Amino acid sequence: MASSPELRDKIVLVTGGTGSFGTAFISQLLQGHEPAAVRVYSRDELKQHELHRKLGGDPRLRFLIGDVRDLERLKRACRHVDVIVHAAALKHVPICEYNPFEAVQTNIIGAENIVNAAIENQVLRTISLSTDKAVNPVNLYGATKLCAEKIVTQGNSYAAAGQHGQPRFSTVRYGNVVGSRGSVIPLFKRQAELGELTVTDEAMTRFWITLDQAIGFVLACLGRMEGGEIFVPRIPSMRVVDIADAIAPDTPRRFTGVRPGEKIHEVLVTSEEARHATAFPDSFTIYPSFPFWRTEEYPTCEELPPGFIYSSDRNDAWLTPADICEMSRTVTPVD
Repeated sequence: MASSPELRDKIVLVTGGTGSFGTAFISQLLQGHEPAAVRVYSRDELKQHELHRKLGGDPRLRFLIGDVRDLERLKRACRHVDVIVHAAALKHVPICEYNPFEAVQTNIIGAENIVNAAIENQVLRTISLSTDKAVNPVNLYGATKLCAEKIVTQGNSYAAAGQHGQPRFSTVRYGNVVGSRGSVIPLFKRQAELGELTVTDEAMTRFWITLDQAIGFVLACLGRMEGGEIFVPRIPSMRVVDIADAIAPDTPRRFTGVRPGEKIHEVLVTSEEARHATAFPDSFTIYPSFPFWRTEEYPTCEELPPGFIYSSDRNDAWLTPADICEMSRTVTPVD
């Protein structure tokens, strides 16, 4: 893996650094990108201790207990930082619905705090992680992530990112991550041991990305971001029933129906966004509707056709049960 010039000898802050993405991202960062220091920002001291042990006590690691809701703590954590990767969020759909004030505080106010702390400390690059659930949201989690996307994008207005050497803010938006906490693969593996799979709907589809692919895409976007973009990777779709076929083909299934706050299919680029987006070989880039801070044109490649929608049921790339089986080999069942 080639070292990234955007990260070599830089101080990198990762919020949500002990989550599924944060842990894997930090590991790759230390192994292949020669950062000067990596600051792990999260609320759970036990997970920080476990990550410290897992990574062999690398002297470049800095463990900071803190919450993205706490602006003053974030300002201190961002001092002398060069790059922020904002991965902290409340993500569990039913828990966000039951605790809406908390979801707003973490996902929306937290994003605002990240922008403010980055501007105050002149952090040159901040990239925030989002989700397909932010597109035409039907649950509170998705709605909070949509707000976070807007806040991060328009953070460039406050930072005057069009001027050389000013902070820039962009977002990466992708679908379900194979084997992450809450993923269906570890759930199905556990249910297979118990003798019955619960499947919501036979027609359900989802976008699918591996953790390594997600990390690689974030790293690539750090190198190409100019401020204000939402980067969307071209990733395959899968059918939930195909996962069941791959994980436990002989296990009985019970169809439970679509759960509250859930969609049959997910969307990563809407037809409205497609009007100010462009296609690249590996991705789509959605440019801001209101680039108040920018005087130059963004780089473009292939314009998207009128009415284009990038949705999990209309995708031209699909995972087969054999693909899913291979991807799931390293995924452990949930407890």
